[in-house]
Amino acid sequence: MTRPSRPLRTLERGILCLVIGAAVLLGPRFLQGTRWFEMVAGAYLVGWFALVLGVALIVVELVKRGKMRQ
Repeated sequence: MTRPSRPLRTLERGILCLVIGAAVLLGPRFLQGTRWFEMVAGAYLVGWFALVLGVALIVVELVKRGKMRQ
């Protein structure tokens, strides 16, 4: 497995966590009647954790950028 040319920044990680959290939380609404529904619906805590982690990572990056400008 090759390494990316540059590491992911905190902002990019935060956005990815937000997308994953939203997908896990909104997934059961679109997967009704399938086998995936039970699996995704049971992972709502993971969705909330990813959502909160994404917000925290974005806030950390914005605070870090604000301190660099001063």
